[in-house]
Amino acid sequence: MKIAAAKVIVCSPGRNFVTLKIETDQGVYGIGDGTLNGRELSVVSYLEDHVIPCLIGMDPRRIEDIWQYLYRGAYWRRGPVTMRAIAAVDMALWDIKAKMAGMPLYDLLGGKSRDRVLVYGHANGSDVDETVEAVGQYIDMGYKAIRAQTGVPGIKDAYGVGRGKLYYEPADAALPTVTGWDTRKALNYVPKMFEKLRETYGFDYHLLHDGHHRYTPQEAANLGKMLEPYQLFWLEDCTPAENQEAFRLVRQHTVTPLAVGEIFNTIWDAKDLIQNQLIDYIRATVVGAGGLTHLRRIADLASLYQVRTGCHGATDLSPVTMGCALHFDTWVPNFGIQEYMRHTEETDAVFPHDYRFEDGHLICGETPGHGVDIDEDLAARYPYKRAYLPVARLEDGTMWNW
Repeated sequence: MKIAAAKVIVCSPGRNFVTLKIETDQGVYGIGDGTLNGRELSVVSYLEDHVIPCLIGMDPRRIEDIWQYLYRGAYWRRGPVTMRAIAAVDMALWDIKAKMAGMPLYDLLGGKSRDRVLVYGHANGSDVDETVEAVGQYIDMGYKAIRAQTGVPGIKDAYGVGRGKLYYEPADAALPTVTGWDTRKALNYVPKMFEKLRETYGFDYHLLHDGHHRYTPQEAANLGKMLEPYQLFWLEDCTPAENQEAFRLVRQHTVTPLAVGEIFNTIWDAKDLIQNQLIDYIRATVVGAGGLTHLRRIADLASLYQVRTGCHGATDLSPVTMGCALHFDTWVPNFGIQEYMRHTEETDAVFPHDYRFEDGHLICGETPGHGVDIDEDLAARYPYKRAYLPVARLEDGTMWNW
């Protein structure tokens, strides 16, 4: 068996997606996701100009060797563009191999560790009362775990507060929009939201919150301490992770569980955080961390230190990544939770899939492969639209972390 052809499909059924389709000389094909929100065309260029020419004629069954070829064989390696291109190839190859074996992907990975995957949704509002109402709507939909974000009085367009109640797409303009931030106002307001949520819904539901890299380590520690009475499932991205030692200060001052990793690209980004037990959940993604081949290594390292997985699953990842993630989640022994932001009807139509939502969980299907396909004719009706993520500035105009 040889790789006979490969092509990149870019479409925008509500948002931009980069899909790689690899075809073999025996008629079996697989698809992978290489989407990088706001930088899609960089991945497309890397795939088309540097990766695909090397794939033609390779044996698609040699997944590990091809991964090493694309990673070690490139002198300029790592980084979000390179690793997402590798991930797209890796997902497609696992899809092909599982189809050849006649197995759902989780069986090829080693079989089920669980029957269903706990997921969390995104509830947000312009203020505390709107967010409390939105959390109730997710509970009515069957969710057992909900991420809660609120607008903060005096802050322009606070992070995580979308334009709709169900779908949140932060990449909102052809050039970056400018949002605001004020840490003191957020620290004074966010704990009030969780106090109201627990008063309203009790402690039977898991609640999560995303700091989105906005806080210094000391400020993050302060927030984690204030949130302890409300027993969060986790506090995510409480401080930028470039300096992994920063999490030591946070850990020393709060027992609120910590999660990080959606922007990580390799095991090296997570190594110190994991082995020093400075986090409780690792959020690296199938597409961001170089595919299933590499994400398995990260999860195996995490399992040695009782760190569990909590893969990123926002709508900037296509249903292809979600399908792969669910098979990974079904297999991985140290699973924690899976983020699940629902895609639009247009996206679901372009990417038909066999996973389903049921009673607060996602269940992957039994179709051989990862269970997600692409309707190329329909995809062609949704051409690429340039869309940037916003930027954030403090009240005095200083650039801040978005």
